[in-house]
Amino acid sequence: MMDRPRVRFAPSPTGFLHVGGARTALFNWLFARHEDGVFVLRIEDTDRERTQEQLTQAILDGLAWLGIAWDEGPYHQADGLKRHRADVRRLVDSGAAYRCFCKPEQLEAMRAAAKELGRAAAYDGRCRDLNPDDAGRRAAGGEPHAIRFRMPDGETAWDDVVSGTTRFRNRDIDDFVILRSDSTPTYNLAVVSDDIGMGITHVIRGADHISNTPKQIQIYRALGAEMPVFCHVPLILGPDGKRLSKRHGATALAEYRKSGLLPQAMDNFLALLGWSPGDDQEFMSLDELIDRFSLERINRKPAIFDHGKLESLNLQHMSNTSGSELAELIGPLLIERGIASHEQIENRRAWFEQVLDLVKPRARTIHHALQQTRPFFAGEIQPDERAAAKHWKDRAATVEQLERLRSELAELEGWEEGELELQLRAIAELMGMGAGKLIHPLRVALTGLAVSPGIFEVMDLMGRELVMSRIDDALARLRDG
Repeated sequence: MMDRPRVRFAPSPTGFLHVGGARTALFNWLFARHEDGVFVLRIEDTDRERTQEQLTQAILDGLAWLGIAWDEGPYHQADGLKRHRADVRRLVDSGAAYRCFCKPEQLEAMRAAAKELGRAAAYDGRCRDLNPDDAGRRAAGGEPHAIRFRMPDGETAWDDVVSGTTRFRNRDIDDFVILRSDSTPTYNLAVVSDDIGMGITHVIRGADHISNTPKQIQIYRALGAEMPVFCHVPLILGPDGKRLSKRHGATALAEYRKSGLLPQAMDNFLALLGWSPGDDQEFMSLDELIDRFSLERINRKPAIFDHGKLESLNLQHMSNTSGSELAELIGPLLIERGIASHEQIENRRAWFEQVLDLVKPRARTIHHALQQTRPFFAGEIQPDERAAAKHWKDRAATVEQLERLRSELAELEGWEEGELELQLRAIAELMGMGAGKLIHPLRVALTGLAVSPGIFEVMDLMGRELVMSRIDDALARLRDG
């Protein structure tokens, strides 16, 4: 093995990046960072008919969003065709593979016969013992053929980091195709050829690939190459114990991003899908995950996708993310929606970060933070219907309260949180009511929401001019209503 570990994430651009693929990428990346290794990104695009450039870009965008930076690549498997074919020739020349001239209808007949006998479809090996020289002449004459790997007798076993000693009987694996009749390699050949060529030392992938591993191990051996360490991580199941699918709410990674989740929360959640730090700690930053990650802590049992835990972690990460970091995420959304201009945000950057620090503890997602940030910028706000129905129920009384409050606030010399609280409570006492009777209708007037951060902090950051404007708008709406 090489002194410095080399791992790879090798997605196929025939679909969007989903939770399982994202977790595989994260585990590889965390291992590489923890071990001071190299993380290689390889796009397995040999299936040209199904490969789509926009899906490749979606994979790159998803990894970038998660903060998973690759050290080498992205390489494209299709670019390794020359090496793939050269490895196939070596296998044929050594007798580890052979030419198969069976026609499609013959193969279909084999499958039908096996099905009738209740057996798994398998190649019957009829071309296995063809004279190599005769087969070579037939191939040179242009006769269509594929190349099959000659599975040896005995068994294939390896020590998997997660599964432990794993064994397959070779007789249960037929002589599989490694080069199609159109001279393109199949997955098992291409992946081994690429991993050898790129010096991959650890193959960390989903448990659904275990059935491919004995085939790949035999190709490694036949090519005389050193095998990597294999680590097959458990499947991800839904709460019902069945394999994760759309019915469980599993969507492409981009959909989680659109829903307003923080990438660091998604990283935290994905890391806990099948891995444990060894104690009860769940909330972890990316640096903590890197520091604590090890392959030996990956669980054997399938992981359960718990959307509630994802939301809980996101809430914690929202609260622990600085206003400065949130500004980079929420600022562009405010500009995109025409709520604020770039200049308005940058000219009051420190204030904007204060606002975000104020609202973030109550924000479950980026979208919730945006909703709570919106009222701090000038412009009309639409009160939430349920909030208005509850706290503006008696319109005449609400008008009287807001008018009195506006009048007193207009005379207030200072405009700081402590002074605002004293003034409002004094007004409430003069009106013979509890402070809450004033705070709730005022909150709807200022934010349009039933719930917000402390109203005096809100008023302080909004400033006198905007507070007065919002009260005026509320009074006009109440009088017209």
